[in-house]
Amino acid sequence: MAKYKIKKGDLVQVITGAKAERGGDRGKQGKVLKVFTETNRVLVEGVNRVTKHTKAGQSDRGTKTGGIETVEAPIHISNVAIVDPETKKPTRVGYRTETVERDGRERTVRIRVSKASGKDL
Repeated sequence: MAKYKIKKGDLVQVITGAKAERGGDRGKQGKVLKVFTETNRVLVEGVNRVTKHTKAGQSDRGTKTGGIETVEAPIHISNVAIVDPETKKPTRVGYRTETVERDGRERTVRIRVSKASGKDL
């Protein structure tokens, strides 16, 4: 299981694929809903939407279920980049260490930092 610099809740931008004016997702920004570490993929809100056909059925109350719905599909983690909070553009991620005191003990923690502006992520 690899360690990733992208985590759930991050604002990311799609950096590869077809441009938005040609029907693609490149340049779109969205929040990460889930990270699939086994397959190296992320689920991004509003990106890579696909139509799913679900079989018609009935719920316990008698209402009809099923039909055509649009849902987000996972996208490979290498195709997205974290958005810099200052410039709102994609950036790389670096780390800085900081010593924090918790429960009377000092611990060293890693803090994610934007390479472009140096701001904490």
